[in-house]
Amino acid sequence: MSSVAPRTVKLLAAWTALAIAAVGTAAAQMPPQGPLQPTVTVTASAMATVPNDRLQAWLRAEAENASSGAAASQVNAAVAKALTAAKAYPAVKVATAGYFTSQVGDKPGTQRWHVTQTISLESQDFTAATTLITRLQEEGLLLSGMAFALSDKARHEAEDSVTQQAIKSWQERAQRAAQGLGFSAWRPGHVAVQTTDGGRVYPVMRTQALAAPASGAPVATEAGTTDVTVSVSGEALLGEPRPPIAR
Repeated sequence: MSSVAPRTVKLLAAWTALAIAAVGTAAAQMPPQGPLQPTVTVTASAMATVPNDRLQAWLRAEAENASSGAAASQVNAAVAKALTAAKAYPAVKVATAGYFTSQVGDKPGTQRWHVTQTISLESQDFTAATTLITRLQEEGLLLSGMAFALSDKARHEAEDSVTQQAIKSWQERAQRAAQGLGFSAWRPGHVAVQTTDGGRVYPVMRTQALAAPASGAPVATEAGTTDVTVSVSGEALLGEPRPPIAR
């Protein structure tokens, strides 16, 4: 046993020497690290208020009957009539949406069937859209909700313009930050540009129908505006670019 111990110690010593040599070689091959680049984080934003140019509305046909087939037939006929009427307004996009059938009534023998189908309208021609909505209301459809937003084209154009304003504001802030910190030069590092997700259309459904206008008076509307905001955030690298470090 006394002859094994010295041999084990020699092997451990050899492995330790090899490990130290490997670490030293790797460290020697690593390029020398220079001082850290001074940086400052800068944020800026720009906003534009843009008039909404898209209208979306949701109307529904409803019927209630002891016979589910009779209720469905009544709703189907009303929606078919509405789709035919909508063809006279090519500037308005019309599509059928949800179709629901439910049984109402708690007491035995009093159950009835309630059928509802929704159609959606979308247009940039507010006059055509409100005229069609008024006509469909007169024919018995119920206005469930209405919303305004920006069209994709208007949103993209606004975002492009506001993005340039936000970037320019970011550059001006970076310049002032560099000067305030005593640096005569700077350059952008990692910079992120982000647009707020506003102005999307969400249907607002109501349990009661909106009142139909009297004597064919058009639905009153006010499109409103949408705020388009772009934010820029990132690093400004301070000082002149450093030459590569010789190995």
